[in-house]
Amino acid sequence: MRGIASPVTDVRRKVFTEVARMSYEGEVNESYATQMRRMPFRIVPGQQGVHQQNIFLERAIVSERVRLAMGLALRPLDQQVSTGEGIEHSIIADKYYDPPLINIIKFACNSCPEKMVKVSHFCQACLAHPCQQVCPKKAISFKNNMSHIDQSLCIKCGLCIQACPYNAIVKTERPCAMACGMNAIHSDELGRADIDYSKCVSCGMCLVSCPFGAISDKGQIFQLIQSIKRGDRVYALIAPAFVNQFPSLNNTAKLRAAMQQLGFEDVVEVAIGADLCTVDEAKDFLEEVPAKKRFMATSCCPSWSMMAKTLFPELAGNISMAMTPMVFTARMMKKADPEARMCFVGPCAAKKLEASRRHVRSDVDFVLTFEELAGMFEAKGVDFTHLDDMETEDTMVYASSAGRGFAASGGVAKAVADQIHKWYPDKEVKIASAQGLAECRKLLTMAKLGKYDGYLLEGMGCPGGCIAGAGTLTDPRKTAAVLAKYTAQADLKDPEESAFISNIHFLKDDDQQ
Repeated sequence: MRGIASPVTDVRRKVFTEVARMSYEGEVNESYATQMRRMPFRIVPGQQGVHQQNIFLERAIVSERVRLAMGLALRPLDQQVSTGEGIEHSIIADKYYDPPLINIIKFACNSCPEKMVKVSHFCQACLAHPCQQVCPKKAISFKNNMSHIDQSLCIKCGLCIQACPYNAIVKTERPCAMACGMNAIHSDELGRADIDYSKCVSCGMCLVSCPFGAISDKGQIFQLIQSIKRGDRVYALIAPAFVNQFPSLNNTAKLRAAMQQLGFEDVVEVAIGADLCTVDEAKDFLEEVPAKKRFMATSCCPSWSMMAKTLFPELAGNISMAMTPMVFTARMMKKADPEARMCFVGPCAAKKLEASRRHVRSDVDFVLTFEELAGMFEAKGVDFTHLDDMETEDTMVYASSAGRGFAASGGVAKAVADQIHKWYPDKEVKIASAQGLAECRKLLTMAKLGKYDGYLLEGMGCPGGCIAGAGTLTDPRKTAAVLAKYTAQADLKDPEESAFISNIHFLKDDDQQ
């Protein structure tokens, strides 16, 4: 459901807006804890629920969303805990969220059934009984003049679905579990969705797939604004997937003006870091494959790399050691302004996980999704139509088309391969890519078996790439078209000609210390 406006996205936006507004306005007449208690009544006013029949349930769900948006934990269901419990630990500008990042609000969960094949009322009880004939487990019988599937015998192979001439047999699956490429979602003792955090890589696909809005990630909106209000110089590091997220911000000058109204010091395009990553990974590939490694995999997507290291630990060494574009950009900016703070703004829930890692924390202080950014714009009342449309000289104009192309599936591998071809025109670089963690798992399984020896592999946790991440606002297909135009318009075509290319060496030196 990515890019589709719905009651779920409406509630999420209202929560982000109210949390941002509270942080901007501060404790004026009421404490933060009191404002948090009142927030569900502003979001769900009146005496009748907007999206739920029970207004008290709807407000309870909103209360938990408010807590998660502020980086707080869900409240236990068997204890009386106030909405503002623990807020005193979050009224600071230096707090990372406490794990886990992805959370299920249990009383918002519909307890959807797990994967099953079942017969609908369209069954005609036909004489041929093709469903029964093709079933390898003899799980289908006829009762009351209708086909019946014994779930204890069914192996969900789908042969009966294909055989039924009336399309009367369907396969159903819990949407969040179906979207999870790590098989990390199962049912708890009450039939509600539950996450196995030993498997979860925080891609956020369950979040955008739950039609009941029962799954949400934690945020840092509140802490980010506290940092801005404290007087910190906070730079917004904008991922290349920003194109088409806010159509009114149709050029980088407008985007910069809008972000400065929120209190950011300036805006830097993460595609600059992608340029550095391109050159670094191209050099790694030439040095490592096939002399030291059978193949090399890109490192940019944190869900992909974490999945690889979790499920294929023996292949962990094949993941490129190059820093991600986010870290490259943040570290470069910290070198230029050591006292400043860095906020990555992008499409990705997993970037929050990456930024919380010990070796990245000193570089990236905050991570904001485009969805959360929209809430900040609304809270601050930024009017896009009155922004200065004059083109300005800033660092954003120096990113190459290759770096900007990282936002779409296949873009990373293409950039690296093109760079190698530039250096060695006769060298063949074989590429294989996958999008969505289920397909990524298949890709690495085949690589483990030796099918992709000598290849450059690219994996993207989100189907479509970063432009289809869990924190995006618009239809990924439309964004892909806008991104193609945006990359083509880049003045710089060669990442190696970036004005920041010399930063690679000392940034990598820091990483190795």
